[in-house]
Amino acid sequence: MTDYLKLVQEPGQTVNPLFAFLGVRVEEISGQRAVLRLDLKPEFVQGAGKVAGGIVATLLDEAMAHAVMASLEPGQATATTGLNVRYFRPADKGQGLRAEARLARRGRRLAFVEAEASIDGQVVAKADAQFLVL
Repeated sequence: MTDYLKLVQEPGQTVNPLFAFLGVRVEEISGQRAVLRLDLKPEFVQGAGKVAGGIVATLLDEAMAHAVMASLEPGQATATTGLNVRYFRPADKGQGLRAEARLARRGRRLAFVEAEASIDGQVVAKADAQFLVL
């Protein structure tokens, strides 16, 4: 996992096709924290003219997953088992969506993570999730 975490942070990375497709950039991945950024694109907007909640949820889930990945030992993997997102305002204008995740608690088989998505310092959504350590 360590090689992946190094490679995914490089500009123009290809180890994470979802990040490449959406345009997600990794700002930081450390032992218990991950920060991702996503520039808003017209393709992310749904019928009401706002960024789709699923885009925000995806960025939050990925930030939390990468915070967990940073805590894994060689040979381990992880999978989301539960995700709860609370939306506070629409994501529609600004310099891009920033998701910051931190590991709240890590056990042998389960990890609990919290994250916050913001635009220009204003909170758009918060999430918490559980991840299975495989």
